[in-house]
Amino acid sequence: MGATKRIAEIYTQSRKGNTKFITTRFGNVLGSNGSVVPLFRKQIEKGGPITVTDRRITRYFMTIPEACSLVLEAGSIGEGGDIFVFDMGEKVRIWDLAEKMRKLAHRPEIEIIETGLRPGEKLYEEVLANEENTIKTDNEKIMHAIVRKYEAAEVDDMIAKLHDELETCDPMKIVAQMKVIVPEFKSNNSVFSTLDK
Repeated sequence: MGATKRIAEIYTQSRKGNTKFITTRFGNVLGSNGSVVPLFRKQIEKGGPITVTDRRITRYFMTIPEACSLVLEAGSIGEGGDIFVFDMGEKVRIWDLAEKMRKLAHRPEIEIIETGLRPGEKLYEEVLANEENTIKTDNEKIMHAIVRKYEAAEVDDMIAKLHDELETCDPMKIVAQMKVIVPEFKSNNSVFSTLDK
C-alpha cells in the first residue's frame, strides 16, 4: 500500500460525525481501469512486446464481482473508522500472467521484456504494514485491521504541515512530511530512501 493511501486512511479514520467512514484494503481488480490485464491485451494486439517491470514482481488479484461484494459487506459491518483487509489468496507473478495471456492469444512470438522497477515501485505488494495486526470477522475473506488511531486535531496539524510543504514544491520536504504522518513508509528504489536513515 502506498503512503498517500495510508494518509487518506488516517484522515478518514480520524473523522467523527454523522458520516461513518469505512476503509477497505485489497489488491488489483482484474479488468479494472488500473489493471495490468488491459495493458497486456493492448500490447499483444499491437504485436508486442509485453512489458513487465521485473521478472520477480508479484501482485494480488480479485474479480470485479468479488471485490464489489466484499466492499459492500465490509461497509455493512463497519461502525465508522474501521479498516478492513480482504483475503486475496495467493500472489500472482506478473511475468507468469504475461506468459499466460500471450499463450491464450496464440502469439508465442511476442517477446516479454523487463523494463526495470520505477522509482518507489515494490516487488511485493503489502496490504498490512508489519506493525499492524488483524482480527477475524464473520466472513473469512474479511479481516478487521488493528491500526494506530489518531485524533482529528493531530491529523489536521500533520496535514496542514504537508500542505505547507506542497507549496514549497520541494519533493524531499514533501516526502519527509509524509514519512512523519506514516512512520512505517520506507522508500524503495528511490532517491527518497536517504530520508529513512
